[in-house]
Amino acid sequence: MIKLQIIGNLGKDCIVKEVNGKNVINFSVAHTERFKDSQGNQKERTTWVECAYWTDRTAVSQYLTKGKTVYAEGSPEADAYMNKDNQAAATLRMRVQSLQLVGGSGVDNPGQNSGSGMSSGSAYTPAATPAPVASAPVADDLPF
Repeated sequence: MIKLQIIGNLGKDCIVKEVNGKNVINFSVAHTERFKDSQGNQKERTTWVECAYWTDRTAVSQYLTKGKTVYAEGSPEADAYMNKDNQAAATLRMRVQSLQLVGGSGVDNPGQNSGSGMSSGSAYTPAATPAPVASAPVADDLPF
């Protein structure tokens, strides 16, 4: 099994749909990586992941709004296609198996705590404090 883990910000509010009697929450997560190129110039690269979270507990959808930070784990899937300019492009998708809201309350919802954990088959329960998230080393911090 291949497992994908991503921490990033939602690009827009989630969409809840019912498909064949089952609920799915669709959302997109962006992760921006900052690094220096071989000439020492600061660069940025953003990767988007289209996520599908199949769950009976859709209450979490009220917290999945644009700009919120989430941690998601699941199975990856890549789709290649030709874009409107007739150039090869790809989409990274993930079938979410567990989802966690990361960080404190957002600017648009100042009274809400968004630190909680969810996984398929478990109930959504707001947590008192957000879970710690380890950060990946920056390219300059690597020992080689």
